[in-house]
Amino acid sequence: MPLKLDASAPGFEKEFSAFLGRNRDTDENVDRIVADIVADVRKRGDAAVVDYTGKFDRFESDIAGLRISAAEIKAAAAKVPAVQREALVFAAKRIEAFHRALLPKDVDFTDATGTRLGARYRPLDSVGVYVPGGTAAYPSSVLMNIVPAKVAGVKRVVMVVPTPDGVVNPLVMLAAEIAGADEVWRIGGAQAVAALAYGTASIAPVDKITGPGNAYVAAAKRRVFGQVGIDLIAGPSEILVVADRNNDPAWIAADLLSQAEHDASSQSVLIADDRAFADAVAAAVETELEGLARRDIAGASWRDNGCIILVRDLAADSAPIVDRIAAEHVEIAMDTAPAEALADKIAHAGAIFIGRHTPEAIGDYVAGTNHVLPTSRAARFSGGLGVADFLKRTSIVSCTPEALAALGPAALALAEAEGLGAHGRSISIRLNRRS
Repeated sequence: MPLKLDASAPGFEKEFSAFLGRNRDTDENVDRIVADIVADVRKRGDAAVVDYTGKFDRFESDIAGLRISAAEIKAAAAKVPAVQREALVFAAKRIEAFHRALLPKDVDFTDATGTRLGARYRPLDSVGVYVPGGTAAYPSSVLMNIVPAKVAGVKRVVMVVPTPDGVVNPLVMLAAEIAGADEVWRIGGAQAVAALAYGTASIAPVDKITGPGNAYVAAAKRRVFGQVGIDLIAGPSEILVVADRNNDPAWIAADLLSQAEHDASSQSVLIADDRAFADAVAAAVETELEGLARRDIAGASWRDNGCIILVRDLAADSAPIVDRIAAEHVEIAMDTAPAEALADKIAHAGAIFIGRHTPEAIGDYVAGTNHVLPTSRAARFSGGLGVADFLKRTSIVSCTPEALAALGPAALALAEAEGLGAHGRSISIRLNRRS
């Protein structure tokens, strides 16, 4: 059974803090394994990538065979039924439209001193996109990563996806085709991340790596950061549902399981203001599990990491708890007006889904917003993947002689205060002064 907490109980703070402190990530041995793999790929390049693909994905090939050709992509994509093809195209169009709306505008103006100030945005040259390919296939993740990159103007997008036993997933290939992947490689794990970061004889390095993966992928991204940029370190999935008694318990149960089915380490949390309703949701979860294909995974997640928190008043008491959890996904299953009011109070969430008819899964697929979101309370300091992640901002400064005369003395004073003589000299020499 999931943990049950009462926010009005004397021991709540201690129990809640312990809940927040739980470690749902894989143990530290993962990092040691990943360190060895990354070092090996840096040393042996293509040969290491080939060896690890044979070992972990049971697919024997030379390096040339690990690149999926355009013809193979096309042939696999052609196997996708029309209804699924149409759904992917529909989703891609919505994702593209939303991310185009997020494109930042260049700034360029001259201030009162005559100094020209600005900022311009330019796309990254190349990006590597990691797509999971183990226990489940995620064509939606292909769209969520590649479409924003292409909207930003990235010229080279390299997709890596493991294909256990050499089996290519048609939906993933179709998504790559729709999104516009420039290269697709059938490699995964830490070896794929290392190859993207450092390059091999056959795989040119990229400037940034995005996309979700398992604990080994997350550890590898953490290890190569600095050599390349990364989007975020993705941990197990999370959903937090704030629901009042006017909901159908079965709806809320389905929502809680929508993330629990990803992984046994996923976390589902319910905040409610009615004990009988909360109990009804818990019972509905058990009923929903019976018909779920991934019932073993979802059941373990709910049993080991799930939590039900009772509060006296949702409007007054839930927002501080939501912010402390800082979940990847937050659903507010209430009437529109109170749901909007509560959403306004929430500062820390990867994505917020407002109203009874907005299940989180809509955001996973077709809303248009991005489903690559911060986990493990990282929503306290970061947001989800977006078009800005594929752009660089460069500042622009241009001084006329008059502008330098206006700004220079203060800059010179600060340079002298910091003891940086060359800084000061570069200013004073233009002001005909000696520092």
